[in-house]
Amino acid sequence: MTLGLTALELARIQFAFTVSFHIIFPAISIGLASFLAVLEASWLRTKNPVYRDLYFFWIKIFAVAFGMGVVSGVVMSYQFGTNWSEFSRFAGAVTGPLLTYEVMTAFFLEAGFLGIMLFGWNKVGPKLHFFATLMVAIGTCISTFWILSSNSWMQTPQGFAIEGGRIVPVDWWAIVFNPSFPYRLAHMVVAAFLVAALLVAGAGGWHLLKGRRDALIKKTFSMALWLIAVLAPLQAVIGDQHGLNTLEHQPAKLAAIEGHWETNKHEPMELLLFGIPDMQAEETRYAIGVPYLGSLLLAHSLEGEIKGLKEFAPEDRPNSLIVFWSFRIMVGVGLLMILLGFISLYLRLKNRLYDSRNFHRFAFLMGGSGFVSLLAGWITTEVGRQPWVVYGVLRTKDALSPVSAEQVGLTLIIFVVVYCVVFGVGIYYMLKLLNQGPQPLAQDQQTGGPGQFKTPMRPVTAADEAPVDNPSPRPSAPDASTEANNSTDNTDPRKLPSDEER
Repeated sequence: MTLGLTALELARIQFAFTVSFHIIFPAISIGLASFLAVLEASWLRTKNPVYRDLYFFWIKIFAVAFGMGVVSGVVMSYQFGTNWSEFSRFAGAVTGPLLTYEVMTAFFLEAGFLGIMLFGWNKVGPKLHFFATLMVAIGTCISTFWILSSNSWMQTPQGFAIEGGRIVPVDWWAIVFNPSFPYRLAHMVVAAFLVAALLVAGAGGWHLLKGRRDALIKKTFSMALWLIAVLAPLQAVIGDQHGLNTLEHQPAKLAAIEGHWETNKHEPMELLLFGIPDMQAEETRYAIGVPYLGSLLLAHSLEGEIKGLKEFAPEDRPNSLIVFWSFRIMVGVGLLMILLGFISLYLRLKNRLYDSRNFHRFAFLMGGSGFVSLLAGWITTEVGRQPWVVYGVLRTKDALSPVSAEQVGLTLIIFVVVYCVVFGVGIYYMLKLLNQGPQPLAQDQQTGGPGQFKTPMRPVTAADEAPVDNPSPRPSAPDASTEANNSTDNTDPRKLPSDEER
């Protein structure tokens, strides 16, 4: 059951597994919530039905992602009291309030307006409904603020003292706005927007490959690519600034990321493109690098000193093999995002954005790349922090609960089985919705309201409805003129037809 692993190793695997599943869904909901706010604002401003129809489609994807994000987040948080109780005891005076602020300010805001957003299109006024959508979008960003503040404090802890074997908050401003927080917050928010934009662009590319050229698909594809063209280069700039911050506050992490063992001592350092770091031999085998480029990118100077891993005790070194490659996967995928954005701009100038099948194929293949880059980035961040839970203050091995390897191994197996079944079904359903794609609604179609036939927002069954090229509108309440022209009896037009009439 334990596969020869210790309780510490199994607990780390379990947390990595659950947080990897969890982070996917909030990233989708953060990006899509803002996308939905833009769509509804565009609908209110222009009354173009394309924006309304896209809103009705993407809100289904958002609802599924939001629900799975909430469920996976609750399960993940329980591990602080089961596998990592010593961490909670030692640092709970800081992390506990930060997570509480997230619930009180963000989750309550989202929960308070989510029902209106999902079910209130024709039950409240259009401005109030847009306000609800906007509040949910803002709530997702506030949630990101507090979660990243807590995690960043664990990376670069500030504003505390240790009394009686526990951390005691001293300066909440320094705790919340710790040195790495601004860079990590910007990096994560932009990453979430890119995850959603790539998902939307990938769906558009898929339907373009299938031959659809209607306004819904074109608008979906175009809006997503505009965002990618802007945010992908911006993310590279933010990442560069984050790297400078890491060089200052977590030099061992940066050394492990770069696979460098020796300090350059004011000499230009090469940038390794390929290599296999060997933690035992203290060298990076088969290294292939570019001279001078490492110093220019990492320190913005040919003479900037960059510490090597040998400057740190062996027990204080992160696993360079993991973070070396996770970082390069993240950067490599990021460069492909920039390429996708630049090609889209070129094709726009040539009026070929909707005609190039090779580009549509590229966009489709890039649809899931945001998740790959996101997970690679989090692996780099979290593995690079090791062997510390609170960097330089609390070691990971000292944060573990007094549990046995057998106990953690059993729960890990249960987590893997349940997560793969439950969230596997959820992901399959989202893919089914995406394969169906947005469908045009009839101009006179109603989506609910007093005295009207209702089309409830029901994402759980919507994917089972086969798409049609010219969907007939669901029944809605006819107005007086229509009834006078088309009806020859005195039947109440709001009355449902009988079984025989159906």
